Amino acid sequence: MRSTKNPNAVGYLPNETPSPGKLLVFSLQQFITMFPATVLAALLMGFHTSTALFASGVATIATQLVTKFFSKDKTAIPLYYGSSFSFIAAVAALTGVKAFGEVAPDALIGQAQFGIIMAGVASALAGLLVARVGMAKIEKVLPPSVTGSVALIVGGSLFVVALNNASGYDAATGLTSNIAWIAALITLLSTVLFSVFLKGVWQQSSILLGIGVGFLASIPMGLVDFSRVAASNFITTPHFTAPVPSIAALLAIMPIAIATIPESTAHLFQIDLYVDKLAEEKQSRRKYNIKNKLWLNLVADGIGDIVAALFGGPAGTNYGENIAVKAISKVFSNATVIGAALLAIASSFIGPVNAFVNSIPAAVINGACIYLFGVIAVQGVALMIEKKVNIFDGRNAAVIAVVLVVGLGGSYAFAGNGMIPFFGAELPAIATAAIAGIVLNLILNIGRKEAPENVE
Repeated sequence: MRSTKNPNAVGYLPNETPSPGKLLVFSLQQFITMFPATVLAALLMGFHTSTALFASGVATIATQLVTKFFSKDKTAIPLYYGSSFSFIAAVAALTGVKAFGEVAPDALIGQAQFGIIMAGVASALAGLLVARVGMAKIEKVLPPSVTGSVALIVGGSLFVVALNNASGYDAATGLTSNIAWIAALITLLSTVLFSVFLKGVWQQSSILLGIGVGFLASIPMGLVDFSRVAASNFITTPHFTAPVPSIAALLAIMPIAIATIPESTAHLFQIDLYVDKLAEEKQSRRKYNIKNKLWLNLVADGIGDIVAALFGGPAGTNYGENIAVKAISKVFSNATVIGAALLAIASSFIGPVNAFVNSIPAAVINGACIYLFGVIAVQGVALMIEKKVNIFDGRNAAVIAVVLVVGLGGSYAFAGNGMIPFFGAELPAIATAAIAGIVLNLILNIGRKEAPENVE
């Protein structure tokens, strides 16, 4: 029988495994992509960074096992699980950290762990509910006009982070660093050129290559400090803590799990879109239907939260940054996700590895992130185009407009911390935008039979 595969198509589908050398390179690329945000979230919440890395790796492996075991096709969902920014405000209020990098007492971290575990339970229960009611009803609540615009604001909410860190911006003086700008622009330009003009494995490694060029260029500029690598202990041990039952933590953290469901849904639809496209290019007979695994993704998210919190790690989510890298490189292999998870676990124990990754200048990492965060936002646009969302329909236009303004405006306005002051409370901008979009969509489509997002 003649093969249906297209030998000219480049990329790896979820069930395909690269050769050992390529697997290491692609896994390292995924690891470096998740590293800054996972560590940054831990620093903002008062958690131990090495523990956050360990928990991220273990939780990712747990979600891989869960989604593979319970999938009808026995194929895991190719998503990496890292620290979630949606929980930062609630957790930081509970841990009481005031300064960046301050580590909270074990007892307070333990209380946050309890809240995160209960948030994981809520997410898992939501997933089981989705499995029961069916995908058709879920898409009425979470149409592409909502999930696409949520994906757009997830990327857009990170734009200021990329530019501030790429430029070496000092909030106290209002000044940027010319050297940082140079390093960031070298990284950005290298990454873009590599991703566009290189072919094969080199193109698939464009993010890693771009960061490598920026790193080498930063050494003579004096931006790289190797002293931390030399001073680090070869073997380190993450600081593990035990959960501490707390009603306050339960009430503060658990509801956030429900509010982040649209973000998780958007990520799943994005990865589904790109995997289907690659499968079509490779003329694969296999149909992955990842979007139909929404319930399983939510259950896995919940289990990931529970696993991470048991060790003292932050709540997590599947990472848009890693999805962006996959979209650029066309490497959706689950083996690379597990490889990145193993690297995260190893880095939490091997001091020089952790120190070396930390030595990569923020300007370099965020030079690449200017591209990556933009791709996250573009994926939201691509999702709405693929699903034929009619933006000329007044209902869709209203939903998208409200989500964008609440999500992006709320991320940058007020104190610029992603929280919206509202009747004495502080609401997380992205979660609030998602809920506003869901509620408005349901209200506007009361009594309407046809699907508003489809165009014939």
